[in-house]
Amino acid sequence: MAVNLALAQPRGHEGLQTEYQFVLPRGYLDQYGRTHREGVMRLATARDEIAPQSDPRVRENPAYLTVVLLARTVTRLGEISAVDTTVVEELFASDLAFLQDLYRRINQQGHTEADVRCPGCGREFSVNVAGDAAGES
Repeated sequence: MAVNLALAQPRGHEGLQTEYQFVLPRGYLDQYGRTHREGVMRLATARDEIAPQSDPRVRENPAYLTVVLLARTVTRLGEISAVDTTVVEELFASDLAFLQDLYRRINQQGHTEADVRCPGCGREFSVNVAGDAAGES
């Protein structure tokens, strides 16, 4: 399994990584039939976590919080630079789950790596779950 660390360069915060590149497992299929897999997620701010609480969609359905949080923190998806709740709503379930996990990893753990064990030899190592440019993870 080839894994490359795919990280965006920090902007405005010397030494603090604030953006993380990723590759979706399936990809967002837009209205023209184009698939968008590569994207960028930024670190969430306190405002990102607080503001959605007053969103009527979140009040009506607390599960919608995930959609709003991802729409606020995914800054690019393929050629789409304005990722909104409609785009997030139309993601395949596997891509939504991938982004939820990535959000949790970068905002709670500060990285995109996961510790794994090879089932064949038992060796433990870390892999970058954000994937690489070829879409591997």
